[in-house]
Amino acid sequence: MNTKMQPTDEALYRRMKQGDRDALAVLYDRREPSLYRYALHMTGSVHAAEEIAQEVFVQLMSAGDRYDETRGPVEAWLYGVARNLVRVFRRRGSVEEAVDQAVEDDIVGGMIADESLIALREAVRELPGNYREVVVLCDIEERNYDEAARLIGCPVGTIRSRLHRARALLATKLKRYRPVTAGGGF
Repeated sequence: MNTKMQPTDEALYRRMKQGDRDALAVLYDRREPSLYRYALHMTGSVHAAEEIAQEVFVQLMSAGDRYDETRGPVEAWLYGVARNLVRVFRRRGSVEEAVDQAVEDDIVGGMIADESLIALREAVRELPGNYREVVVLCDIEERNYDEAARLIGCPVGTIRSRLHRARALLATKLKRYRPVTAGGGF
């Protein structure tokens, strides 16, 4: 068992700014997978998710004084950059490739053939961005309300209300996908 303390993201960032490439590699390995999944679920595009995850770290390396440790954690800053890049990609219409076609790294990738998962993914993609974001963070990435609030930069109550509203919207959207059996139910 490894009892050695892992450096914080902030410590890795400081080391990275001093030219330590290993610190950047550790930070990248630690945060890129979740940023990729976030971008994937927010855009519905493998290509866009890959580009966004890479661009987040390009911006981190060239952040200069844009990241201010006193304003919050590195992880929240990374998600903020990813959130802005998602908006840019969606505005440009650069999210045409469906996530259902190439999600090998995703935990549920092996289950994607299941029609209910396809319907759920489609319904999540149709949510307005602020609702989609809380569903991705809380329900898909399994972040708690405090973590989601920290990453988005809003109060926990806002997370709770957005998530409640998003789940209600999802329930409504998923009714149209409900399969009808001979007995009229599931």
